[in-house]
Amino acid sequence: MRTIILVSATAIVTATLTSAAWLVFTPDIIGHDPASRRAASLQMQHEKKIARHENRYRPDKPGVQARVLPPPQAPSTIQIASDARIGKDPDDVLAKHLTIPVQGIRAEDLRPDFYDDRGQRGHEAIDIVAGRGQPVLAVEDGKIAKLFTSVRGGLTIYQFDPSGKYAYYYAHLDRYAAGVSEGDSVTRGEVIGYVGSTGNADPSSPHLHFAIFVLGPEKQWWRGEAIDPYPALARQTPRDTGVDRWR
Repeated sequence: MRTIILVSATAIVTATLTSAAWLVFTPDIIGHDPASRRAASLQMQHEKKIARHENRYRPDKPGVQARVLPPPQAPSTIQIASDARIGKDPDDVLAKHLTIPVQGIRAEDLRPDFYDDRGQRGHEAIDIVAGRGQPVLAVEDGKIAKLFTSVRGGLTIYQFDPSGKYAYYYAHLDRYAAGVSEGDSVTRGEVIGYVGSTGNADPSSPHLHFAIFVLGPEKQWWRGEAIDPYPALARQTPRDTGVDRWR
């Protein structure tokens, strides 16, 4: 009993001394005006309350059952394929029936993360998680407009579609496919690179960062208006996934 009383008194005294020291040694913080002193007083009361609470529910206190606090509530799960997270693609893009750009990946493996936050910017792409070195495919016929290495994207490929209206962006590549060069014509399903984690990607989570841009009249490979790739890829049939071609 003496031990319990001593622990209780020690906890309360410690809280009181801590609060008093806080008042004495931080005058510049709390100030001397009534409002500041009122806030300091409330702080002292709060710390005393915590000390009493901790002593009251000590598991080793005789005759008292330790209080079990309920676990924190998990945040509500966001429905991955909700309409709010999926953009509206132009009809001509949907009509292309683009090939999923990573061999062995099916439509149900894709996640719509076009609108995800990336600090001060939006994602404006889709991340396709896959094994390092898994082949990356051209989503349709077109031309390699640019092979480029950037800080964020690492090894990247910019491909223009046959009309020159759209650009396809493949980023975080581990390496390019042998023989791929700027200006080359490529065909749907052709291997143009391999999944990696170059640039600012997490080395432990290789993936393909894939984006679609509407090009401006100047047809500049680095400039365009991003559209959500998910609707154009998620509606694919098995023949568009490249599953049978992957070894």
